[in-house]
Amino acid sequence: MNNTIPVSPYKSEMLESFSLWYGKWHGYISLVICVIGIILNTINIVVLTRKKMQTPINSILTWLAVFDIATMMSYVPFAFHFYCRYSTFFISSDKNSKPWMTFLLVYLNFSATTHTISIWLAVALAIFRHKHLHSPAKGSLTRMRRLIRARVVVCVIVCTSILIMIPNYVIHKLEKIELRNNATMYVFEDWNLGSKHTHPVTTLALIMYSVLAKILPSLLIMLYGGLLLKTLSKSMRVKRRLSEGGASLSYQRNRNPSRTTIMLLTVIVLFLVTELPQGILIVCSVFLEKFFEHIYIPLGDVMDILALINNAINFVLYCTMSHEFRRTFVKLFWSFSLFALATNHYTPSPSKNNNSNEGSVSIKSVSQKRNSSLTMYTKTINARGDSIL
Repeated sequence: MNNTIPVSPYKSEMLESFSLWYGKWHGYISLVICVIGIILNTINIVVLTRKKMQTPINSILTWLAVFDIATMMSYVPFAFHFYCRYSTFFISSDKNSKPWMTFLLVYLNFSATTHTISIWLAVALAIFRHKHLHSPAKGSLTRMRRLIRARVVVCVIVCTSILIMIPNYVIHKLEKIELRNNATMYVFEDWNLGSKHTHPVTTLALIMYSVLAKILPSLLIMLYGGLLLKTLSKSMRVKRRLSEGGASLSYQRNRNPSRTTIMLLTVIVLFLVTELPQGILIVCSVFLEKFFEHIYIPLGDVMDILALINNAINFVLYCTMSHEFRRTFVKLFWSFSLFALATNHYTPSPSKNNNSNEGSVSIKSVSQKRNSSLTMYTKTINARGDSIL
């Protein structure tokens, strides 16, 4: 009798070859993206927390940047140790030591939680933007109520996401392996996904994670994204009629909400592209034997790098599509640069009165140049001001 090992229908030599090739570069690429993303998201937080920029949407975008930074900061030591310092596809007692595997355990749960919070914040962005476009209420009191409501929603999302992830925290366990040279290393317990040996708690936890943290928010993003597209299409038709009728002033006024809507649509679509496929792959891994080993794991690095790019790219979107964000950023950068210039090169001397006077005159001249430049810049784009609502 010939005993043959059944070949998995999901095994792909091409996919495994690509995974082996890309795995050699993933650590270095991800480190570069993380460093850039942390810097850009820090700038996002600084700009969006200015007094004139405090709106409900900006509040959500600020917290989105916070959790994006948290995700990337936790990814840096992970990528350095498990991809750059040691070979990607081999295990050893040094690479898989108990401290580092404990860190990996904490990192996996932490990053899954921050991703869950981020995608639900994207859902909140779509809902708040949709409600804003269809709400006739205006005024400072209404704005303040919406701002408070946005902050409450952020708190609810954070707390709910942690509760959703509790079953996921439980199923990750470490196993100790004794090696021949009396050394020890640690690996994760095999889940045996897609087989009869899968523990019910593991199945339940992964289904909850895929549905509540990936698929459901993606469906809500598609729903409200579609409503925003419908509203945007209607707004574009109105603008086209106004432009054809020669109402240029009205056209300029109606231009800003469309830019903001397009920007937010881009943000949430990026979440949809990165999160929905992962949710579907997790569901397939639960029910299809060997799917996790032959499909999900080889694609893991690709899903990670797409998520990191999504975390880092928002600054470019804000600068491209929001005049208010761009103007605030330029003012902050300009003020910081001129303050540093005045501090370094025009420090007055306390020893002589004439030197002190000369120093004060120089600082005053720098201040005048700064004010005139800012006034000139403000005049050129004052008629185009918008805000991320």
